[in-house]
Amino acid sequence: MKEHLPRYMNLGQACKFFNVKSRNTLKKNFIDKGLPVVIINGTKRIDQLDADKFMEANKVQSH
Repeated sequence: MKEHLPRYMNLGQACKFFNVKSRNTLKKNFIDKGLPVVIINGTKRIDQLDADKFMEANKVQSH
């Protein structure tokens, strides 16, 4: 069963959400490619709704 993650995930939780092993991979392959990040007083959060929208926007048809 998939672990419950909060709507506003910290970067470690976002790694679990995207099934990537490192924050560097998260930054390089997702954040640097347009995944929005909420930053409040230096604390970074990823909104699950934004994460889902990002994944939908990057879907491609396989041939």
